[in-house]
Amino acid sequence: MTAQLLDGQRSAAIVYAELETRIAALQATRGITPGLGTILVGDDGPSARYVGRKHAACEAIGMRSIHRALPADATTEDVLAAVAAFNADPDVHGYIVQLPLPPQCDEAAVLAAIDPAKDADGLHPVNLGLLTMGVQAPRPCTPAGIQRLLVDSGVEIAGRHVVIVGRGITVGRPLALLLALKEPHANAAVTVVHTGVSDLGAYTRQADILVGGAGVPGIITPDLVRPGAAVVSAGQRIIDGKVAPDVREDVAEVAGWITPRIGGVGPMTVAMLAANTVAAAEAS
Repeated sequence: MTAQLLDGQRSAAIVYAELETRIAALQATRGITPGLGTILVGDDGPSARYVGRKHAACEAIGMRSIHRALPADATTEDVLAAVAAFNADPDVHGYIVQLPLPPQCDEAAVLAAIDPAKDADGLHPVNLGLLTMGVQAPRPCTPAGIQRLLVDSGVEIAGRHVVIVGRGITVGRPLALLLALKEPHANAAVTVVHTGVSDLGAYTRQADILVGGAGVPGIITPDLVRPGAAVVSAGQRIIDGKVAPDVREDVAEVAGWITPRIGGVGPMTVAMLAANTVAAAEAS
């Protein structure tokens, strides 16, 4: 069996085409150009490149970019001041604080200070709470991107068994909440497991849709996959300058669908960041 690719580049292009139409309508009817803000503390290479890709993608579809760079020794108070400025800026409709923050910064305090209406990452406690209730609000970008990628690729979610390896706040937990909601493109039976489970395969081999989100390179091996399952790699680490995903490449010999090592979930996360920002501009 050779798995079909879950092509995040293709799906992201569909999202951007939809957003261009909405952006043009905002500009024509209300004179509004959606603005994405980013706050980056320090000069971490991967984080800086990721922020750059976000701005490039948004500018390409007619959005405005506003970036605030803080030094690596910035304090919690410095970051909170930047957050307050973005909260008050009418040209910033949605923004993110790039994570992780340096150890001297109180990450929880910073995230809690973001205006929930401008929370482009969808990770504010208020928005995560609304997600548990099934209320429309900014939703976490990576989970929403995974959902959209599956839908655009023709993978049925409703009534299927989704197994998520990883329980982090950016992928595992919110993705479980999202796909279990009783709404279109969700309504799945969801199991969340983690690296502390003694027999991981006892769970993963039951999955119609298997998501690796633990950030442990190669944790999803072919023997853990039910033949024909859709397999999504949402966790990764950078090792020696190269992307090391949770899902091993030879899983493609067993799976029915699989994300590529490059161009799977990553482009969808950025696309959903843009979508949250455009939605915030429409609601402003």
